[in-house]
Amino acid sequence: MINNVIVVSDLHCGCQYGLCPPHVTLDGGGEYNQSLYQAQVWEWWNEFWDDWVPVVTRGEPYCVVINGDTIDGSHHGSNHQITHNLTDQKNIAFEVLKPIKAKCDGRIYMIRGTEAHVGQSAQEEENLAKLLNAIPDEQGRHSRFELYLKIGNCLSHIMHHIGTTGSMAYETTALMKEFSEACSESARWNIPAPNMVVRSHRHRHSEIRVPTADTYGYCFTTAGWQLKTPFVYKVPGGRLTTPQIGGSLIRQGDEEFYTRHWVKTLPRTKTVEVA
Repeated sequence: MINNVIVVSDLHCGCQYGLCPPHVTLDGGGEYNQSLYQAQVWEWWNEFWDDWVPVVTRGEPYCVVINGDTIDGSHHGSNHQITHNLTDQKNIAFEVLKPIKAKCDGRIYMIRGTEAHVGQSAQEEENLAKLLNAIPDEQGRHSRFELYLKIGNCLSHIMHHIGTTGSMAYETTALMKEFSEACSESARWNIPAPNMVVRSHRHRHSEIRVPTADTYGYCFTTAGWQLKTPFVYKVPGGRLTTPQIGGSLIRQGDEEFYTRHWVKTLPRTKTVEVA
C-alpha cells in the first residue's frame, strides 16, 4: 500500500533561472553550464530527494506528481532561456526527472501546466510524459489537466492553475475559494468532495486547513524550482519577494492524513553601503 505522495512543480527546465543539471549538451553540440544560483537550487533538489523525502515518507514507497510547467518554453517575447529549441528543453527536463522516476519505481504522474510554457494543449509536456512513461489516464494520455488521487482516506484533487494576488494580505484568499468551490460543486452533483486540493503556478507555498465532518480539509500551493526571472520584478506581490524553492508531501498516517512541506529561499541581493 502506498501512503505517500510527493508533489513538485514549476521546474521551468530550459530557462537560465530554472532547474538545470551542472552541464547540458545542446542540439548544436555546444554546452551550457549552470549558473552560481542554479547550482544552489540543484543542490537543494538533490537534498530534497535524497535527504528530506526518505525521512518524511519513513522510508516507505511513494508516488510522485509533477504539477506542471516542467519546461520554460519560448514565451511572452522573453530571451532568458538557455535555448528556444524545445527539444533541448525537453531533454533537460528528462535528465532531471529520469532519476526521480527510478526513486519512485515508476509511480509518476504528470500534470499539464501553462500553455505559454508547455505549448498548446500542453503538447510539449505530453511529449515529455511519454518519454518518461508516466502513468497514463483512462484515454491513454501520459499527462493530464487534473488528477483525482486517492491515498488511504484522502481524496486529493491536483491541478496546476490557481488565481494569484498582488497583495500578500490576500495570499490565502484564492486557496479558500478553491477549496470551497470544490466542496460546492461536489455537493451539487452528490459526489465525494476532495479532502485535499493541490495547486501550483504561483511558485509560492501557502496552505489553509479547515475543519470538516471527518477531519480537516486542506488546500495548498507548492513552491517552485525557478529563480526570480525578469518578469517577476514587474509583478506586484512578487517583485519584493525572494524565490521559494521546494516541494510537498501528502501522507496517510495511522489515524489521519496530513501534509509536510520543504521550502528554501535565497537571500536578498547584497546591501550596498554608500562610501
